[in-house]
Order: sequence, then structure tokens, then C-alpha cells
Amino acid sequence: MGTFVDRADELATLEEQFVSDEASMVIIYGRRRVGKTALITEFLKERRGLYFLATEESEEQNRFAFQKEAAAFCEDDLLAQVTVDNWDILFDRLTQGSQKTVIALDEFQYLGKANPAFPSIFQRIWDTMLSKRNVMVILCGSLISLMESQTLSYSSPLYGRRTAQIRMKQIPFRFYHEFFSQNLDRRALVERYSVTGGVPKYIESFKEPTDIYQAIANKVLNPNSYLFDEPNFLLSKEVVEAGSYFSILKAIAAGRRKGGEIASALRVKQTNLSKYLKVLERLDVLTRDVPVTELNPEKSKKGLYRITDNYLKFWFSFLFPNRGLLETGRSSEVLSIIEKSFIDRQVAFAYEDICRDRLWDASLQGLLPFKVNRVGSWWGAADVELDVVGLSTEEGRAVFGECKFWKSPVGVNVLNHLEEQASKALKTSAFGPYRDSPQYVLFSISGFTAELREVALRRGDVSLLE
Repeated sequence: MGTFVDRADELATLEEQFVSDEASMVIIYGRRRVGKTALITEFLKERRGLYFLATEESEEQNRFAFQKEAAAFCEDDLLAQVTVDNWDILFDRLTQGSQKTVIALDEFQYLGKANPAFPSIFQRIWDTMLSKRNVMVILCGSLISLMESQTLSYSSPLYGRRTAQIRMKQIPFRFYHEFFSQNLDRRALVERYSVTGGVPKYIESFKEPTDIYQAIANKVLNPNSYLFDEPNFLLSKEVVEAGSYFSILKAIAAGRRKGGEIASALRVKQTNLSKYLKVLERLDVLTRDVPVTELNPEKSKKGLYRITDNYLKFWFSFLFPNRGLLETGRSSEVLSIIEKSFIDRQVAFAYEDICRDRLWDASLQGLLPFKVNRVGSWWGAADVELDVVGLSTEEGRAVFGECKFWKSPVGVNVLNHLEEQASKALKTSAFGPYRDSPQYVLFSISGFTAELREVALRRGDVSLLE
């Protein structure tokens, strides 16, 4: 059993639904391996509940398996032996009595895939039986597109029945250290996070106390590892034309982040890409970044696409372009390629994301003289690119940040450079409402020089965060 970390908000939502006086139906969905089953298992530890994992077999096979689980749960030998040809009997037997019962159907989408009418069948069972009983139903699934169409969309028979929904996201970096029993320093944690992201299953694979490159060799470049071909499995389950999505992600991983650049790399019209890009955004694979000052992000023409899933970014940056080497047993050559640019192409970008989250935390903890309500990055003027920018729309103030994943401590020269960049940005119309008393924050994985610490102590507008 893996380590259970975070998920306090999700558990609180489930608890709230459980103590409700009325029947409840909770939809839990999110990408594979993000921890949905672990959440349900943790929730069911001290509660009367049945957990059932649906498979891609026929509806009849699933119903037979569910019958066996229900019979064991109810300690009903007769139910285990009789022939049951409908679901109503099983749900009726499970929900007899006054005690609250939890019924968790994991990979629910496979039931609807085996029989497209199943959501309608379950809707009838809910409306006529379960909604009137002391029951909490959890419908969980890892195929986002199918879960949305079967349980959440307006066209779904189950639309309007849910009492809560939880879209499982990756675990934030601030909880990452809790997965590791040994004391890894922050540098080692960031390096691992840059590959695994906040996906618990991936993190568990990287828990051995080896150096990062040895971990990559053992757990990623090894053809027998599940991570070796994970993106193929993830995307082929969600989309048709997986090859088109692969080409898009390869282009973005190579640094082509504008829509026009991606289209040019694929030699297609940009208008032909929009549907693919929207699907990848909906699946939490891509994010379209815009400068933090943009008032209408959806309409902004300054959007840049970024692979949000750290492992997918790593895989499309280093494994997919070198699959010929990997397939002919030359993994050591691929590892050499990774070692040369891992920090600049992978870790530095993950560290920027971590620093943006850190700014949110610093604001909430009162480490800044004002609360920010928008955090992102900024680009605009020809030679200006700012890693981290936080805005307070209420106070009309901005904080400018720079992140350095260096081996040596950060010095005053980095602060001087940040101030120069911020000064240029503040002269643009985008920062018109935010020109009052700018703040500066520097993030460094290797700490700061004594000189810079002295400057920060002397000034009230500079914060240093490690």
C-alpha cells in the first residue's frame, strides 16, 4: 500500500456527503494513477462500504462479479448462489436496513462502455430506489471524456442527480516530501518532482534513495517499467487519432509554444489544431498561458501552450524523440542526452511552477506586504520575460519574482537584473494599474549570498525564498 498524502479537502467533501440526512451521489474523476482509488479506500476505512472495480468485460460479467461482492458484503450465501439477471435486486439487497451504506463503483465508465444504456439503467435505480434510502453512492472513473459524457454532461441520464463532484488533481509540491521516509534535500525533491509531478503512483516509483539519473534509468528507460510507455496508454484510452496528439505534444516539448509555431511544425493550418488543443486542455495535459496582466485570457492573442503534466513533458522531451535508440537497446545513450539538458529543459520549468505556487503561499502567510489575487508569468516588451508575477487588483500593486535552480547561491546581480526587467514591464500599458511601490522576490534552490541577504534586510521591498 502506498503512502496516503494530502487530500484533506477531498476527504472533507466525502465526509460532508456521508453525514447528510439524504442519499448522496458523488462523482470522482481524474486521470489514471492520480490517487482516486486511494482516496476511496482511505474514506472507507472506518465506514460500512462496498468497493467494486468494474472491468472492460461485458455488462453480464461485471454484474456477476458485483453479485459476488454484494453477497460477501451482506454475508448472504443465498445471494451468492442464485442467478441474478438485473442490477435492481443487487442494489436493493445492499441497501436494506437503517445503517448508512457506501457503494463505490470504480471505473464506472466501463459499465457504460459495455452497455451504452447503463447510465439510464442506473438513473432509474437511483430515482426509484437509492435516492430514497440511507446510502452514499460514489461513481469513480479515470477516463475523463467518458466520465464527463456518462455522468456530468447535460445529455447524460444522470445529469442533475449528483450531490457533489471531485475532479482529482495532482498533489501540490508542498506535500511532496511526505512521500519520502528518508530526508531528501529540497534540490533532490524538485528534481524528482520535475519527472513525477504530483501523481502518487509515479512518486512511489521514485522513492528509492538513488540519484535522479539512476532513478530515471531504472524506472523510465527500462522497457519493462510501466512508465516506459505510459503516455501511449494514457492518451490512446482517451482519444482517437492518438498520433496527431503525440505530434502536437512533441512540438510543444521541443519549445514550439505558439499556435502558429505548432501548426508550422506539423505542416497543418492553425485552425485545424484548435479542437486537438482544446481536448488536451480538458484532459489536464496542456495549459494555455497568457501574461498575468491580460484582462480577457480566453481572447488573448498572446497565448503560449505548456505541457502541465511533468512526466508527459519529460517523456515527450527525451523519450519520444529518441525512441529509435531506446528500441535498439541504447538506453545509456539516451541517459547521456538527458544528463546534458535535464536541468535546463525540465527541472528549471518545474521549479518555476513551484515558485509560482510558493508565492501564493507566501501571500497567504503574510510574508508579503499585500495579498495577491493573481499569480502567473509575464512577457510583452521585446526583451522582457518575468518568471513570476503576483498582482493585487485591490491595492494596485505588483510583486516581481525570479527563480534560479543553480548550484551556487544567488547574488545581488540577479536582483539588479530582476529590477531592470520589472522597470521595463512597468513602463508598458499592461502594468498601468500596478505601478505603486513594486515588490521583488527571489527564489533560489541554493540559497543566497551574504551580500544579497544584507541588501534584503536593509530594504523593505525584497523577499528571499528558498
